[in-house]
Amino acid sequence: MTRRINAEGLALIKRWEGCKLTAYKDVAGVWTIGYGSTGPHVKPGMKITQEEAERLLLNDLDRFERAVDTLVKVPLSDGQFAALVSFAFNVGEAAFAKSTLLRKLNAGDYEAVPGELGRWVNAGGKRVQGLVNRRAAEAGLWVRGSYVASNTVQAEPETPPVIDKETVSWGAGIMSTLGASFASPGPLQWALAAIIVVGFGVGLWLFLSKRVAAR
Repeated sequence: MTRRINAEGLALIKRWEGCKLTAYKDVAGVWTIGYGSTGPHVKPGMKITQEEAERLLLNDLDRFERAVDTLVKVPLSDGQFAALVSFAFNVGEAAFAKSTLLRKLNAGDYEAVPGELGRWVNAGGKRVQGLVNRRAAEAGLWVRGSYVASNTVQAEPETPPVIDKETVSWGAGIMSTLGASFASPGPLQWALAAIIVVGFGVGLWLFLSKRVAAR
């Protein structure tokens, strides 16, 4: 089954494409309707309903979801997949397939993608601010997310370490001792307070590290 774009990616495409229910020419002079739908089905003077615009978008996205799913050979998070679908939808399947972005990504260079996205900001030979903004939004979607999953591995966010009652009680005791030291300040008390602060930080780090390793 082809991987589908997530809700955040779909919302991004809708926001940047905008929805027009009457056919119009885009910045490159291509007849367009709905959420950026183009092709021989779009004719001058054509009008559609909002429901038809939604259906056209989902139908159009299917092709680009398949393209990203097929052409990208490395694992992607949901956000990364959505960012690339949005990008491919905007520049075209052929351009995406031949892009330096795809070549670098398939070589494992994930960090190159935001910069490569930023190169695709021209239409009709001119820099278009709307494309600059869209590429920035796609780059933002790309870098978000705490995990990476392939099509055959279910994505699971990293589980943060659990700080239980024992940890809280231990920390409270340390802070109580620290408070007592500050109650009667003096050279010895200040030195003791500094040692306690450093010891508390190191001890807490070691304690949590052991808990995570033991899970």
